[in-house]
Amino acid sequence: MEHDTEPSRPETKIAVLLRDDLLGWQALNVTAFLVSGLTAANPDRIGEPYLDADGTEYLPMLGQPVLVLQGGKEVVTAAHTRALTRGLRITVFTADLFTTGNDRDNRAAVRAVPRDHLDLVGLGVHGPRNAVDKILKGARMHP
Repeated sequence: MEHDTEPSRPETKIAVLLRDDLLGWQALNVTAFLVSGLTAANPDRIGEPYLDADGTEYLPMLGQPVLVLQGGKEVVTAAHTRALTRGLRITVFTADLFTTGNDRDNRAAVRAVPRDHLDLVGLGVHGPRNAVDKILKGARMHP
């Protein structure tokens, strides 16, 4: 018999904040990119592989929920500032990244713009629950 030793409520929170003017495909794309960075930076958040009843193995996924929220440009910008002020590492996605086609060009597009002038369309954050809640103040759940 397998015993689950994970706490019923993680002490940390993973969240993605999207600008509320994104098209559906953009919101999905941005979410996938942002979560990939959070996962790479926090491999301890990855659960065990999945098995179906026939024993077929599937890749593991994050071991805790990912909240997806949205807000206006001002909310995303304020969350970015609060996260950096609190010293949390975040993932960012700028509008410029919709026009690039690879990781090298994505990084160059972000590098070309000063922090306070980034045209942020989304950010991802992982950290203590209370800190993440404060960073995301003013955001609402994505529909």
